[in-house]
Amino acid sequence: MASYKADYLDNPPPPYPRLSRQLGEEGTALLKVQVGADGRALQVKLVSSTGYARLDEAAEATVAQWRFVAATRNGQAITSWVLVPIKFRILN
Repeated sequence: MASYKADYLDNPPPPYPRLSRQLGEEGTALLKVQVGADGRALQVKLVSSTGYARLDEAAEATVAQWRFVAATRNGQAITSWVLVPIKFRILN
């Protein structure tokens, strides 16, 4: 069975920037990640911003270090793209 979609593992969430937390900044960054056949992020592109550069940068930097399950075609791992939403919410 072919899988043309990469999947992300149980990777650590990005750190919440201290200043963003103090200022009450929240939002969701949507990232488009090119996942190589080895499961590493080859490219990370911001598709939709949280509205705060600090949060977007934290999301991009963290996801760039994540490991993924590569998509496969005919049983062989291939390079593909996956969308990754990163939510920043301050819990009271």
